Amino acid sequence: MNPEKWVFNLLLSFLFFRICTSIDTLTPNRSIKDGNVLVSSGETFALGFFSPGNSSRRYVGIWYNKIPEHTVVWVANRNSGINGTSGVLSLNRDGNLVIYDNTRNRTVWQTNASAVSYSARLLDSGNLVLFQGDRGSGGGVWQSFDHPTNTLLPNMKLGLDRRTGLEWFLTSWKSRDDPSTGEYSFRLELNEVPQLILLKGSTRIWRLPTLLKRDQGSAKAEDMASSITQVNNRDEVYASYTWINASNPSTMFVNELGYFKMVQWVGKWVEFYSVPGDQCVGYGWCGAYGYCDPNNGQDFECTCLPGYEPRSTEEWNLHDASGGCIKKREELSMCGNGEGFVKVANVKIPDTSKAHVWMSLSMHQCKDECLRNCSCLAYTRAEGRAGAICVTWYGNLMDVKRYVRSFLDGGLDLYVRVDAVELGMSLCAEF
Repeated sequence: MNPEKWVFNLLLSFLFFRICTSIDTLTPNRSIKDGNVLVSSGETFALGFFSPGNSSRRYVGIWYNKIPEHTVVWVANRNSGINGTSGVLSLNRDGNLVIYDNTRNRTVWQTNASAVSYSARLLDSGNLVLFQGDRGSGGGVWQSFDHPTNTLLPNMKLGLDRRTGLEWFLTSWKSRDDPSTGEYSFRLELNEVPQLILLKGSTRIWRLPTLLKRDQGSAKAEDMASSITQVNNRDEVYASYTWINASNPSTMFVNELGYFKMVQWVGKWVEFYSVPGDQCVGYGWCGAYGYCDPNNGQDFECTCLPGYEPRSTEEWNLHDASGGCIKKREELSMCGNGEGFVKVANVKIPDTSKAHVWMSLSMHQCKDECLRNCSCLAYTRAEGRAGAICVTWYGNLMDVKRYVRSFLDGGLDLYVRVDAVELGMSLCAEF
């Protein structure tokens, strides 16, 4: 063979290989300048510099590589954008990822790894991981999944690592043009019965109660195209999800307007779930001791729980339930004087901030446990892989709604404590 032709073919093959092989790993000798990208091995995700919306500021982010609609799922320097294209992402001498602004000669963001790393690899899950070995080998010492921004990808966690105190939660962007930390957050609130909470600052917007298991196993609730996993053990407590049809990308995220959404890509982003939404979805829609039922056949969706009446009849008649309900005949109530319980069937249980969990109690034992404590206002019981769970409440019964089957909601029977007079007037103890 002609030596010149052989060299030419060798160079051509080398260039073709380099063009067709994605680079998914950073090393101390390989950095990313503005304009370059890392691409995961399966070409699912890309990492590089970008400008959101109409902004000219530059950020390092991760986005879906093959989706034509630019969809960012994680931002490194979300609160420290760079003016101009002088940014560089690299590994420093300590083995930490660093974003450096060459124009201003300063570091705008860096990781705080627990050990020295020698490579950073973008995985096909969308997770950016620092490894102790080169080319993505060895143990991982830092990962972007531990530091979410506004998006929850499959197998990311919402909750708490009890060993380190690290909390996994989402925070919205400030606007479509500004990925810095916004005013909305979505997190797992760690009561005895943990609950997922959507917040505006410290104000609750929406809530989803959970019954997390107390063993190493997980409980899955499948619906539509997703499987929700909940874990509660000595080391960690969290909720996560997987997408059954993994060929279609999916995300859950909190947007800048305060909506928690679940979407899937099927040629375009299709919304499967969004909260808060219409009536009965917002937190405390019917106030304390009220419950919401959009299908009650009445003009007004709010009803007081058994044994309670509107705090303000005038406001209630105007379809304003913000004042909630109060105990009927409070002056006649007497603990230990024949009171009992009225069942409200198939509801989203009240806010669990002031609830207590009792393990392995029968329905009768659960009822007796609540009845013997004059401060107990209601109880429910659920069966799970870890055994029966009895839940009792000792504060405002807030944010109760009649269950209407949807993607994430679930219903239980709630037994509300009423005094003897009210119990005697209830010919039917099931609502």
